[in-house]
Amino acid sequence: MLICFFDQKGIVHKEFVPPSQTVNAAFYVEVLKRRRENVRRKRPDQWQNNTWLLHHDNAPAHAALLTRRFLTDNNMAVVPHPPYSPDLAPSDFLLFPKLKTKLKEQRFQMLEEIQTESQAILNTL
Repeated sequence: MLICFFDQKGIVHKEFVPPSQTVNAAFYVEVLKRRRENVRRKRPDQWQNNTWLLHHDNAPAHAALLTRRFLTDNNMAVVPHPPYSPDLAPSDFLLFPKLKTKLKEQRFQMLEEIQTESQAILNTL
């Protein structure tokens, strides 16, 4: 599974979920900490102005109290996502089609090969 945060300028943070790892609130908060650091490093103007918005869906890990508390404690603005609205996922329209097009018709033997190729493609977006 790929977790990816991006804006109109490109990808800010990306990481693969380790095999057999469950994306629960505790794991997601750790991802958000790494994302937060990447926003600070890659988008210093938005970091200083606190204008970088987070849009995620209503997955249990995203809506959990631990996650909401982390977002509140760190003054991270979240764009509301209406319930039962999978058609509002920007990654499904902006990011994943580009990734899928470049991976089309390739065969991989190992998970690491997929991750390496995906990273290379994401680095060009």
